[in-house]
Amino acid sequence: MASKLLFNGPKNTPLTIALAHGAGSPMDSAYMNYFAEGLAANNFRVARFNFPYMAERMKDGKRRPPNTAKILLATWQDVISELGAKNLIVGGKSMGGRIASMVADEMGVRGLACLGYPFHPPGKPEKLRTEHLEALKTPALFLQGTRDPFGKQGEVEGFALSPTIRLHWLEDGDHAFKPRVKSGRTETQNWDEAISALISFTAEL
Repeated sequence: MASKLLFNGPKNTPLTIALAHGAGSPMDSAYMNYFAEGLAANNFRVARFNFPYMAERMKDGKRRPPNTAKILLATWQDVISELGAKNLIVGGKSMGGRIASMVADEMGVRGLACLGYPFHPPGKPEKLRTEHLEALKTPALFLQGTRDPFGKQGEVEGFALSPTIRLHWLEDGDHAFKPRVKSGRTETQNWDEAISALISFTAEL
């Protein structure tokens, strides 16, 4: 079971956005805080949670690998059941978004928002994690850095993805959207652009 839900933003809003963390950092990392607070400031209710392995790490400080896929999927299903699928957008950072994408259709959520989808492990483009995305029915926004080692722009645009998936590219961003200094952009600029794109996406739902 997930940790207790952490909420930002007003209680009574048309849409709730539930965000799950990536494999290595918890629900209250600087990255997750920025997105939750940025969306909440724009009148969204945002819910966050820790997967069981991360909840244990928060208790005792011991690093653990992610839970099995079965547990991660069941955790998302429990969260969606608790919040209600009808007016819910699910997603999150890397692994959190990937697991959300695997239950979105089945649970009947309103939308999907992936922040840095891990299309393949770095350096292993042959190990694609896209099969279930080819027939995805849920309206989806994938926010990706153009030089993300988990799937660069040139690669991803050649993948067979469902027409319900919209890709938004963040200039010179890595897996967490951080650009290089020489790009002339800042991490905050890319994060703010990602939040704006997500808000625009929700307006169409």
